[in-house]
Amino acid sequence: MAFALTTPSPLLILSITIIITTIPSITAVDLPPQPSNGPDFIRASCNATLYPDICYKSLSRYALAVQRDPAQLARVAVAVSLAKARRMAQYVSALSHQTNVGAEPKAVSALRDCFSTVRDAVDEIRSSLAELRRMPSAGSISGTSGPSGAADDFRFQMSNVQTWMSAALTNEDTCTDGFDVVADSPVKAGVCDQASKVRKVTSNALALVNSFAAKVEGEEVLD
Repeated sequence: MAFALTTPSPLLILSITIIITTIPSITAVDLPPQPSNGPDFIRASCNATLYPDICYKSLSRYALAVQRDPAQLARVAVAVSLAKARRMAQYVSALSHQTNVGAEPKAVSALRDCFSTVRDAVDEIRSSLAELRRMPSAGSISGTSGPSGAADDFRFQMSNVQTWMSAALTNEDTCTDGFDVVADSPVKAGVCDQASKVRKVTSNALALVNSFAAKVEGEEVLD
């Protein structure tokens, strides 16, 4: 039985939308809502990522929720990354229980190791999203009149998010290490292909988180 990741279903899109729309607003830049320019804002923001086309394709459907808010864009990107990582974990778990790979001990071991690292990535991305929800409002951290305590809290929480997202990216990359000693097969090709797709989404999410942090700090991201 073959397993493959398909285009996100309407139910998945609805689930992510619910996640991001129920998170308290964190607006780092005081811009008026401009829903019609949301797609342009997302495209411009995605240009700072390593995979801009994938970035725009995965996030443009949330333009109305994002509008021109870099904080909301970061939350959406992390929520999408979480959904992708969860589906990857389910995919690998299902493959590891297939009887047709039971005769391949190295493949089974590689799948189990991959599942473990992806599961860790899911936990780290989930923690990142929760931390973004707990961040102080923009009014208390932006501008020179804001209290230093709120700014310090923001930096600490943002550092947590960046650390966890970086760790998730590393875990997703490590997922396929065990397949280096596994003979080529549809299972190996499928896992490596899907892991690559998940890594790219997580990489983009981390880049957008970094961009959001830089905007709050009044810095320009040069990378």
